[in-house]
Amino acid sequence: MPDLLLTIIIQFVVAGLATFGFAIIFNAPRSESMLCGITGAIGWLVYYLLIHYADFNLVASALIATGILTIFARILAVRRQNPVTLYLMTGIFPLVPGAGIYYTAYYLITDDRSAFASKGTETLEIAIAIVFGIIFGTAIPQVLFHKLVRTKKGASHS
Repeated sequence: MPDLLLTIIIQFVVAGLATFGFAIIFNAPRSESMLCGITGAIGWLVYYLLIHYADFNLVASALIATGILTIFARILAVRRQNPVTLYLMTGIFPLVPGAGIYYTAYYLITDDRSAFASKGTETLEIAIAIVFGIIFGTAIPQVLFHKLVRTKKGASHS
């Protein structure tokens, strides 16, 4: 069990640092960079746990992780009064199948048609899953996020 906890902590920290770095490159406001990093770390951790411990496939894991990350980004956007894209675009950074895109291009160039088709299909499926995760996360009415934030702020002032 300690190994599992250490692995989870390492995955969270590395994904958070990578997303934090991307937020800086993306020119996110300094005051929001840490929250952008946390958003990416949460999305990656959900993805990682679903693949390695819940036996989900890559596509389902990307869909669920992106949906959760989108909801978290929307909560932050309302709470911090910023555009949701600030947290969402930086937060999906760890989930984007960059290696899949690289290997798809590599197999195309090396004329390995079978590997190209296989990796290209997998990469496209993951990218589509990310899009649908965002759609599902944004399908929740905005008024619910405002009510949630108002309820939390009201509870903290009592």
